[in-house]
This record gives sequence, C-alpha cells and structure tokens, in this order.
Amino acid sequence: MDAHLAFTRFTGRRLHLGVCGSIAAYKAPDFVRMWRDAGLDVGVTLTDAARRFIAPLTFAALGASPVFTSMFAGGQPGGESAASPPSPDDDVFGHLMPGQSAHAFVIAPASASTMARLAHGLADDMLSAQALAFPGPLVIAPAMNPKMWANTATQENVATLRRRGHVVVEPGCGRTACMEEGQGRLADPRDVYLHGLRAASAQDMQGRRVLVTLGPTREQWDGVRYWTNPSSGTMGAAVAVALWLRGAEVHAVCGPGTPWLPMGIARHDVTGARQMFDAADAVWDAMDAGVFTAAVADFSPVPLGAEKFKKADARDGFSVAFTPNPDILATLGNRKRDGQTVVGFAAETSGLAESMARKLAAKNADMIVGNLVGGADAGFGSATNRVTVLAKGGEPEEWPVLPKPDVAWRIVDWLARR
Repeated sequence: MDAHLAFTRFTGRRLHLGVCGSIAAYKAPDFVRMWRDAGLDVGVTLTDAARRFIAPLTFAALGASPVFTSMFAGGQPGGESAASPPSPDDDVFGHLMPGQSAHAFVIAPASASTMARLAHGLADDMLSAQALAFPGPLVIAPAMNPKMWANTATQENVATLRRRGHVVVEPGCGRTACMEEGQGRLADPRDVYLHGLRAASAQDMQGRRVLVTLGPTREQWDGVRYWTNPSSGTMGAAVAVALWLRGAEVHAVCGPGTPWLPMGIARHDVTGARQMFDAADAVWDAMDAGVFTAAVADFSPVPLGAEKFKKADARDGFSVAFTPNPDILATLGNRKRDGQTVVGFAAETSGLAESMARKLAAKNADMIVGNLVGGADAGFGSATNRVTVLAKGGEPEEWPVLPKPDVAWRIVDWLARR
C-alpha cells in the first residue's frame, strides 16, 4: 500500500463487495485486505462464475463476513450440498442484507452480464438482487475483453448506470488476459480501493474547492544539476486524497517525484518554485481553501549555463549566486478573500513554536501545521508525522505520532468545521 493511501479512519463503516466471473477476480481479495486495513467491515458476494476463478473461503480467511454465494440454500454448481453447515445463503432475506447495513457497495470486477442485469432491473442471482436492493449509488469497476467493453450494448448499459447516479470506474488500457490490446482490463487497484473508501465516507466537504501544494521544488543551476530538498510529497498527497474522499473538488499542484493521485483529483505537475507559484496563483481565486504543504525552495540558483558545468573549469572552486523565489503561502494568504481558508506548513530543525507563530501572522494563515524534521518518525520521507498545530486565536496543540493519512484526515476534520 502506498504510504499516502493507508487510511485507518473507517472503523464502524461497512462495505459490501460483489465479485463477478473474470480472471481479474484474483485481485478482489486484495481489495478486502486493503479495506479491512482501513478499518472497514467487509462482506462479499460471489457470482457462480466468480467461484470458478476464486473460492469463497479465500475471502472468509481475510476477515470478510458474511460471504454469499447463492440466492438459495442447498446444492449449487461446484458448491455446498443441503447437508452443509449453515451459511449466509440460508438466510431467506440475504438478498436484502447489504442494503440494510452497508455504507458502500462495490462490484469489482464487474462483468458485462452483471452490468446488463443492473441496467435492466433483473434480479436473477444473489449479487444482482443485492445490488438492486441497495439504496445508494454503486461503485462498478468493469473488466472484460476490449471488444466486449466497446460493444454498443455494453456502452449503453454503462451510460444507463451512470445516468442513474452509479459510479463506473473505467477499465484500463493495455494487454488483457486473452492477449488482446485495448481498453478492458480492471482499473488500477488503487482507484478501486479509493472509490470504495469515498463511497463509505461522509461527504462533508461536498461543494468545497481546495488547492493543495505538495512535494519539493527543483531549481536548475546548470544543464544537469539542481537545488532541491528531500520532500517526498507524501503528506500533501495524503491531504489531497483525504479531501477528495470526503467530496471536495481538489486541485493538486505537484512538485517533481510526488506520489500517484486518483483521476478524480485535478493534478498540475510543475518543477520549479516559480512554476508552482504560477499554477497555484491561476486557480486560487476560485478556491474555498488552500493547504500549502509543499517544501518550496526560498531561493533559486542563478544558472551557470545550459551546459553541464565541468569540474575542470573549477579547479580553484566556484560560486553560485541565488535569487529569491516568490513566497507562495504569503502571497496567496495575504490575498485571500472573505470565506477562504489558508492552512500552511512549517518544517523546522529547531525553534518550531516561534516559527509557527511568526508564519501564522506573516502569511495571514488560519492554521499552521508544524513539525521538526530529521527524526525517524516525522518529516521528509517518513510514513508517519508528529505535528503541532496552531490555529488563529488558539493555543498550540500537539498531536501524537500518526500515519500521514491520519494527520491529513484530522486536518480535513478541521477544514470541514470551518
């Protein structure tokens, strides 16, 4: 699991997973594991075709409960007999259970047959009956042969499902199991995982537009070398994803080397500090909030030329001059309009409290999140963070060491209350 996606704040929420017949069914147990790690309770329903690819016991062993396989108790193809121990299939109202208890319903992989059933209101197996009885939007991640995906009937069914408010996670492109090239393979597992979390999340940031800056900047000083810092962008990426999970429209201005983000986030890739300023400035007036996590270089070296600087030309040493970069947080913070909220970050090696108080005032921020870099459990390159937060008009509050996604979730909690 990517460090910026390892959320754990879903205890008490329930998700139901439907698995259809596809070679991609082998990926479904990973979804169960990831959602369970996030704190979700997970139930599973396998179609008869899915059971040809993967056994129900696999899901039960990973903690999924209940695991449904048939509309009716008793014998079924390749399955249990009437003498088998009691199972969820024995519940005559099992086809209603996810609709009564689950906060989210994901079908991954989804076959063309199951999508056709849902589009036309058929309920002739356990999965389609449960999906039709689910009161909320479904998350549907298709996987099939590219020609099947491109077929007019399939596309019309997909359009119908989308028109009804269901979320279709588009299949990816590439070579499929049948050795054909095209669109049809199951989407990136991270996308399926995150769409499940989003469906299970309270949408308390719905309608809010938020700018996030993240990662380092890279300032060139000759044809091949640059001035930078060790920021990985993990903290900012976690903030961007947490905002998206909770319904916000997110614009992420990303420095070089920053992590993968889901397609639902508008990503603006930049290299240097001036590019980051221009990208952030271009969208800022339309935003409701900004979370400025990026480790922006305060100064840029004056380039020594477009060619590689040769050590033979510097036998007695050499000097590099620097010029100041735009202060993104200060410029946009001091330009904020009524209703906009600014969250800044302060990474220091010492004097954290003084730096946070100074930045809160000088940058016209509403909250500063500070941390001391250099320790094993916080700062650049770490999967966890130990932060102190200081909100305008409040006192500093120290948070315990937490995974960066959980720090991000707390920051979004604060924004949601604004």
